[in-house]
Amino acid sequence: MRLVIQRVSQAQVTVDGQVTGRIGPGLLALAGFAPTDTTAALTWMCRKLVQLRIFGDENGQMNRSVADVGGEILVVSQFTLLADARKGNRPSYIGAAPPPVAEPLYEQFVALVVAELGKPVPTGIFGADMKVSLLNDGPVTIVLDSPA
Repeated sequence: MRLVIQRVSQAQVTVDGQVTGRIGPGLLALAGFAPTDTTAALTWMCRKLVQLRIFGDENGQMNRSVADVGGEILVVSQFTLLADARKGNRPSYIGAAPPPVAEPLYEQFVALVVAELGKPVPTGIFGADMKVSLLNDGPVTIVLDSPA
């Protein structure tokens, strides 16, 4: 699994002109899944996402998590995060889980984030053509790969 995590002042995802998820201050998490991802890997990534200390404290140091600051998380599936573009000019997506495998992993991951954060987590729509807009805060962007 791979996450691209962006600290945002606001973010939203739109499908066919309808907003499916919107947050204020918090994290936008773009999530890509591999066919070998396990519940243990999803759980580890979820905890890391919610506990990652990338928000400022009273001294301006990045010592607070999204949970500490009462922020929100927007999760959007993005299989292209698993692209391999090392050869040629056309990326290969062979490392990405196919939709019948990736969708249950995505749903499980979102459920884990809801439980860990303790509040609803807006999302995009798996497999849809989505438009994501955000106001990156910092900018702070972290790429996180599962330990496996």
